[in-house]
Amino acid sequence: MSDRLAVAKTYKLYLGGKFPRSESGRTYQVRDSRGTFLANAAQASRKDVRDAVVAARKAFGGWSGATAYNRGQVLYRVAELLEGRREQFIAEVAASEGGQAKRAQAVVDAAIDRWVWYAGWTDKIATVLGAANPVAGPYFSFSVPEPTGVVGICAPQSSSLLGLVSVLAPVIASGNTAVLLTSQDRPLPAITLSEVLATSDVPGGVVNILTGRTAELAPWLAAHADVNALDLTGAPKDTIADLEEAAAGTVKRVLAVRGNEPDWTKQPDVSRLRRFLETKTVWHPMGV
Repeated sequence: MSDRLAVAKTYKLYLGGKFPRSESGRTYQVRDSRGTFLANAAQASRKDVRDAVVAARKAFGGWSGATAYNRGQVLYRVAELLEGRREQFIAEVAASEGGQAKRAQAVVDAAIDRWVWYAGWTDKIATVLGAANPVAGPYFSFSVPEPTGVVGICAPQSSSLLGLVSVLAPVIASGNTAVLLTSQDRPLPAITLSEVLATSDVPGGVVNILTGRTAELAPWLAAHADVNALDLTGAPKDTIADLEEAAAGTVKRVLAVRGNEPDWTKQPDVSRLRRFLETKTVWHPMGV
């Protein structure tokens, strides 16, 4: 029997491509489905939310201005790195969500496949969701989808990886940047994903990941004037009405799930890609 003490891991936030400690200096314990201590996670504050939004806004111009083909390449690279850390994700999903290793393996494989699926959509969005409009007159009329901007995401609470990927990937695939609040009690897969993003080709600030109390952080995200849209999938159900009211003050697009979380194992459609896009219509006279 070894008498050495295990070195407990204390994870940090992921902001602007870096790993700072929470401005508040707070941490909280992360435990597995049986209550066994796993690690300490940073407990983000209002200041951390503001810093994350600043980083996301700074990165938006470059990310939204990149070619769709390039964004697809970048997202596919993330999938390659997810595959390389597959065993670690399986262990963390099994610890976070309970169940057998075989189920955790299926969840991780589905998450990697879903990331690839959204990577493949980046250069098809304009064709499928845009249009050349028939008009009466000597004009061309085109409808073109464009990213909304900075999207705040409350990640699903129960599905720590597959649900996380299902809400994050379409946001950045469509050219937006994201500030993501992880599952409060199951943050480890999201933290490991942040390590993957940091070593991938995703520019710093495109994805910013905050751990902590969702009910504490979500109101600051909803009321922030520089956040353009809000996904409340993982927000506490009794706070959704208040968050929608706060978001209305700056006319945000809001996606709220009031019933049970979606079945993340089902094949996705383009609804989440469409949700955080703006359609711009351009008229141009013929012969000019």
